Amino acid sequence: MLHSPHRRSSRASRRRGGALGTALTGVAALALGATALTAGIAPAGAAEQEAAVPAHALTGYWQNFDNGATVQTLADVQDQYDIIAVAFADATATPGAVDFSLDSAGLGGYTEEQFKADVKAKQAEGKSVILSVGGEKGTVSVNDDASAGAFADSVYAQMQEYGFDGVDIDLENGLNSTYMSKALHDLAAKAGSGFVLTMAPQTIDMQSTSNEYFKTALDVKDILTVVNMQYYNSGSMLGCDGQVYAQGTVDFLTGLACIQLEGGLDPAQVGIGVPASSSAAGGGYVEPGVVNAALDCLAKGTSCGSFKPDKTYPGIRGAMTWSTNWDASAGNSWSDAVGAHVHGL
Repeated sequence: MLHSPHRRSSRASRRRGGALGTALTGVAALALGATALTAGIAPAGAAEQEAAVPAHALTGYWQNFDNGATVQTLADVQDQYDIIAVAFADATATPGAVDFSLDSAGLGGYTEEQFKADVKAKQAEGKSVILSVGGEKGTVSVNDDASAGAFADSVYAQMQEYGFDGVDIDLENGLNSTYMSKALHDLAAKAGSGFVLTMAPQTIDMQSTSNEYFKTALDVKDILTVVNMQYYNSGSMLGCDGQVYAQGTVDFLTGLACIQLEGGLDPAQVGIGVPASSSAAGGGYVEPGVVNAALDCLAKGTSCGSFKPDKTYPGIRGAMTWSTNWDASAGNSWSDAVGAHVHGL
């Protein structure tokens, strides 16, 4: 995701470049085979209201900054979104610890009091509001017991202060599966049964179950709500059939989702993350109809491209977009189309 909050440029210019495409040769050597696990997904919902995340859910990132997309208050976020990820929390001087500060100036004088009230109002509508940690430039190091504890304590403090229901892990500069998993389990124990945990890895992070991000997802499967991988700004990648697929196609969405679905995640823990418009990413944008076709292919075996999974996954969770702001800039065309389709699965 995007992180430099005060530059009014498109997300494309501030995201990592297309460097991942040059790594394809190395990616091709990754082992894709994995034994499917059978553990179920733990119930997930809002920490205070205990409102369950829907079986088929739409996730959207809300920008705590002005980068040229429509500036929104949290109250402005479109009704289709079931999980709203507030972007972003930032690292502090303490290893592992994070903090969140509302960009009141960038958001036209939006106050913390208004923000907190809007969090509660969204929750009263059955939505989950979570704090996203990371983004493209958000480096948070959790690599020992001390930093794992600092992460859990600091995120929980933000949950208490602002009323967040949980956390989104969007770390694009590497993570340690052993200690991040420990931190997340500690945080979940503090938060209680309504804890919502999402993840937004890059495509390369989920090419193999041996990758630290994928390992983390599997290690926290008992508390994980959904992994919404970023199917964009990626370049070509391998699908679960070993074939190379280009981003921006239905086969890219289905072929890469299949790796997670066959690599141990429950279908209810897999979502498709895409840009809300062509302005929101450097590459990989697809029309909403392509997202819906990919969901139908995975859930029902219909509307597939050249790749068709060997089985269907009717429990697939749904879709995610960067961002609710870019969606608003495009007239809400993404959430209107994909949201209705997700909720109708």
